[in-house]
Amino acid sequence: MLKSATTVATYKRSLYTALSAVLLLTSASSALAASDSVKANTFLSNDYCHSNSENQIPSYKYQSTQQRALSCMLTQVQAYQQTDNTAQQRYLAYKAQAWLNYAIHQDSINSRSNSGAYAAQTAESILQSLKNGTEKDISLHQDIPSMSTLMRPDLWATLSALKDSDGITSAPREMAFSEVALIWAATNQCQRGWRESGSHFRMADRWLEQAREAYVNDHDSETNVALQDLMVRYYEQYSSLDTGEDTCNGQVLTPISQANTQIQSNP
Repeated sequence: MLKSATTVATYKRSLYTALSAVLLLTSASSALAASDSVKANTFLSNDYCHSNSENQIPSYKYQSTQQRALSCMLTQVQAYQQTDNTAQQRYLAYKAQAWLNYAIHQDSINSRSNSGAYAAQTAESILQSLKNGTEKDISLHQDIPSMSTLMRPDLWATLSALKDSDGITSAPREMAFSEVALIWAATNQCQRGWRESGSHFRMADRWLEQAREAYVNDHDSETNVALQDLMVRYYEQYSSLDTGEDTCNGQVLTPISQANTQIQSNP
């Protein structure tokens, strides 16, 4: 009887040891996976903060390595915002700035959503294209990412009409900032409700009003009437895409010129 009890105790100790080993290995694997995930979404400051001016950017105790790298990227995109660059370069540089501002905000509030990582990666992609001289490969018309959706079709219609009308020549900054603001606003509304989206929609509205005003001042009445007609056509196309629900699944935005081509080829 004593021998049987001893055998059972020995068996239990062996079982506990095995289970502890499994739990330890599982925890270690999870930690490594989490570490790899963080590394994949983290920019190292020494990858972007390499010039004297960038190294002089104040580094605060609360500033993370991610924020430091994003701040240095902000400094680098400013070179492409100068007037000696093309309209597309300036527009993309301002768009990268807007995405970086979004990423810095998300990082500062320790957001757990993937929107901050998307913003940072998008900004980095634009910056690399500008550095490599391949910015012409980036289409002006971009689909709305899955973290957001199409809200305020009137504002999106104005933005798309300006893009089709070479509006970036008149207002590259305003158009770039308004586009990211529209995406940011809808993302906030899906995640936290309409109270969190209003300020960003108002910002987008103001930027687009300024962009439209700059365009009108640069063109004659006939061209401005054509812009207005294009805005109406885009609104008719986009209004049906606004479901009125706070659900974000992205949205494909087809330029009117491309949509007309598709209709003609598929009667």
